[in-house]
Amino acid sequence: MSPDSPPIALRGWITRHLDPLDAALLGERPVRSDLSIDPDRAADDAATWTPAAVLVGLVQREQGLTVLLTRRADTLRSHTGQVAFPGGRSDPGETPWETALREAHEEIGLHPSHVELAGLSTPFRTAVTGFQITPVVGFIEPGFTLTPNPAEVADIFETPFGFIMDPANLTQQEREMPAGDKRRFYAATWEGQYIWGATAGMLRALYDRLYGAAT
Repeated sequence: MSPDSPPIALRGWITRHLDPLDAALLGERPVRSDLSIDPDRAADDAATWTPAAVLVGLVQREQGLTVLLTRRADTLRSHTGQVAFPGGRSDPGETPWETALREAHEEIGLHPSHVELAGLSTPFRTAVTGFQITPVVGFIEPGFTLTPNPAEVADIFETPFGFIMDPANLTQQEREMPAGDKRRFYAATWEGQYIWGATAGMLRALYDRLYGAAT
């Protein structure tokens, strides 16, 4: 189904391609990582991964679905100024969807009552920071009010679902790091917002889940 289809048609189709919420509690699932397209980088040998979750919020606008994203505050110690989903580290005993909803409320003021959870996308591991992130997909009806927490979020914006699900827009890129090594990753630019790293990796994993992995 085209990502530019009406939200009412896309909603059920996307949900059928996701894992149910309780899949996160039933054991290991296939994962992606920021090493998936970068085999020249050394694999992380961490014995454990810190659980985290993000909310992949799909806003049901009249003109089509959009993806709710934030730009992290410039004062944060890590991933400063980067585009991200609302989310973070899980508290002890939390399910991934509880984490995602709590963090979205804390970071951007999105009340959980505005989100209808649909399911889970592919877990994503960040080799440098050691997180295993569960993307929790939820549909959001218009009419909500957002208030960014200035300590965590500098900006809130929406990217058309059709744009970000187009592989011509979300492409592999390469950057030379300060140590001189090169890093490959997925990235896209929307209205001056540079979406890359784990966020772009999770969006690409969602694209592969919905439309089939690229050959």
